[in-house]
Amino acid sequence: MALFLTVTVTGIFARPAGEFLTEEEIELIQINQKIDSRVKLYLNAAALRLKSTEARLRGKETEPGDPLEYFTPEDMLDGYYRILNSVMFNLDDAYQKANRDNSGLKKALKALQKSAKESLSELEFLEKLAKEQNKTELLRLVRRAIEITNGAHEGAADALSEKPPTSEKDEYR
Repeated sequence: MALFLTVTVTGIFARPAGEFLTEEEIELIQINQKIDSRVKLYLNAAALRLKSTEARLRGKETEPGDPLEYFTPEDMLDGYYRILNSVMFNLDDAYQKANRDNSGLKKALKALQKSAKESLSELEFLEKLAKEQNKTELLRLVRRAIEITNGAHEGAADALSEKPPTSEKDEYR
């Protein structure tokens, strides 16, 4: 069963250098190979982007050296979307391999479910700010982020309600 691939993946916008993670985030994710550790790092990066987007929309300037200093609110929302997309692909892959290594999968799914629920209220607030400030592109990105967040929440809930495969012949499709 492709848990998270049921979400419609729309076009991904490139930001300068094509990265949506900072060098430090990339390094930490590469070092942490366990699914629950990786998902936690991705979700922390996603949450940081939402908080930073809100701060920018409220007029707060970034501090020098802030890893997101040169990201626009649009870059950060695009990054949030791309991070959640990566989490869903990572979890789907781990779920498909659960018969060999189930360690941390349930923990990662619970973290995604909790984070998605929390992010939805933040995204709703960002939607309100984008409307108030008449920022059409930002509003479009917020709505796209809400869509993927809803899909991630539902996918995690569905996966947690099922038993992972117990042999290579088990398929969830």
